[in-house]
Amino acid sequence: MRRSNSGALLMLVISAVALLAVACGDDGATAPDSSPGGAEKPVTLRLGYFANVTHAPAVMGVADGSFQAELGSNVKLETKVFNAGPAAIEAMFAGELDAAFVGPSPAINGFQKSNGDEVRIVAGAASGGALLIVRPEANINSARDLAGKKIATPQLGNTQDVALRSYLLKNGLKPKENGGNVTVLPTSNADQLTLFVKGDIDGAWAPEPWATRLILEAGGRVFLDEKTLWPNGQFVTTQLVVSAKFLKENPEAVERLVRAEVKATQFINANPEKGKEAVNKGIEQLTGKALSKATIDGAWKNLTFTYDPIASSLTKSAKDAFDAGLLGRKEPNLKGIYQLSILNKVLSELMLASVSE
Repeated sequence: MRRSNSGALLMLVISAVALLAVACGDDGATAPDSSPGGAEKPVTLRLGYFANVTHAPAVMGVADGSFQAELGSNVKLETKVFNAGPAAIEAMFAGELDAAFVGPSPAINGFQKSNGDEVRIVAGAASGGALLIVRPEANINSARDLAGKKIATPQLGNTQDVALRSYLLKNGLKPKENGGNVTVLPTSNADQLTLFVKGDIDGAWAPEPWATRLILEAGGRVFLDEKTLWPNGQFVTTQLVVSAKFLKENPEAVERLVRAEVKATQFINANPEKGKEAVNKGIEQLTGKALSKATIDGAWKNLTFTYDPIASSLTKSAKDAFDAGLLGRKEPNLKGIYQLSILNKVLSELMLASVSE
């Protein structure tokens, strides 16, 4: 009888040990992180953006930590600031970035250059906020007055650069390098301000807050607000793009980033004064100097912050870039550039209307 009891006890101990081994993952597998906001595997997300009001959701979300909080403890956020979109897309091609806030033209160009393999648009960020500012002394009162003038843009092939070149073509003008008489000078935004004050350029097609700064600090005046060239005044200025490879390998991290951007946009729109304060604080952290209240107020009124990428405007941007000779000899085919299923999943969870391509 004792022997039988000892055997039963031994079997019970062996069974308990076996169950404990299974529970502890004795096969070497690691359980997914179940903590709130945790991704299923540790990953670094390298994000690019600009120190501009046109990138307000990113500027605020990085500065106040809300992006990192939404990404969770298993996603390490690393950021890099750029002056214009083409440089950010090149960094993505070089494997130095996983995601970036850029304008439509760099996204289109990147998609074309990679034969549709590298770039995916996953959300919008801003509409509007781009203006052609001119010096009063330049006597530019109509499109034809741009002949013989020097007009700056942030970078060759960036969104404002394409907009200027398209505007010139539609008004019977051309840049000098294309046989025309308008000098188009790709110049960083900060240098534009200096050149404008010195009288070395006659105008600049600039994004906010630089357009407002040219008015307030350099005595410039608005010749053209780009939104007047678009149906209902709506066109994509800034959107969130991701590397196709990163999206495929880390869809959870991309979803968390999109959710963070949507929430940041909601906050900015619901709390404009607090949004301005948070964005301005972020710009100060990035540049060492905050914008004046007059500057951020002026820039803010020219912008609409939206997670909708306004896909309908992208086709026109692509055609404008092609017509300007910036997309090679092949007319752009944008099929596959959008991946909006993640955005619409997030919008559904937040009980917001979906967006379409």
